Amino acid sequence: MEKHTNEENQHNYSAKKYRTPDGVPADNIIFTITSERTTPNSLPEMNLKVLMIRRKKWPYAGCWALPGGFSNEDETLLDAAKRELKEETGISGLQITHLDVYSTPKRDPRGWIISSAYCALVNEKYLEHRKAADDAADEQLFNVNELLSMIRGDENADFDSNEGKLAFDHHDIINDAFKMIQKQILESNIAKEFLPEEFTISELFKVISTVYPELKEIYPKEQLVNFRRKVLTRKLIESVDKESNRNSRRAAQLYKFSDQIPVLSHYI
Repeated sequence: MEKHTNEENQHNYSAKKYRTPDGVPADNIIFTITSERTTPNSLPEMNLKVLMIRRKKWPYAGCWALPGGFSNEDETLLDAAKRELKEETGISGLQITHLDVYSTPKRDPRGWIISSAYCALVNEKYLEHRKAADDAADEQLFNVNELLSMIRGDENADFDSNEGKLAFDHHDIINDAFKMIQKQILESNIAKEFLPEEFTISELFKVISTVYPELKEIYPKEQLVNFRRKVLTRKLIESVDKESNRNSRRAAQLYKFSDQIPVLSHYI
């Protein structure tokens, strides 16, 4: 006797029975550390910055936003993130890491939009040839603190009225990504991307504290020797038989990264 069932199967399933998102975009949070020497024989000024684009169209025309856009049905979200980054800024070849999914109701006036965010902390040289294109009217590197102090723009305002404001919930995404790279700088050797092969303790401290400013409170200037002792004890770095005075009047010992596998925080 044939069994009758209301359970879904390959013969009666219909996607029309279910409400699906109106779009699934992928957004990119690309951080870098800029470096500028202002005084001879001293460490350069360093700032943590994020790449942003200025939107051309509604919604949030004129607002600053993360590079990104809608995914296509024949690509992964990771591929969509890379494609949109290239289309809007001309940048390609970066290794980006998944951050989170953002699905707060009404986060986007265009409908039920679920966004997947991807993050990277890269050397500034990889961003040298960036150029706004496609849906981006402009691009700019913003200081992280400056971005996080911006307010959300008006989704229906004209282009100029939204100058200096952020689109969508990108403030929240940037804040989450900031926490992610702070963890990364403390628990990996990514600092080497912003240092010469051989470096001083002061140079290492400068890079780490640019991403994780609280390090300056843990190791005040007069206690830098404790920072040195910490990283040497963790076997993160090892000394080389050289000194340098490129960033100071007095020659300082040079170090290089060891092959030590990262375990928790190296620096605090």
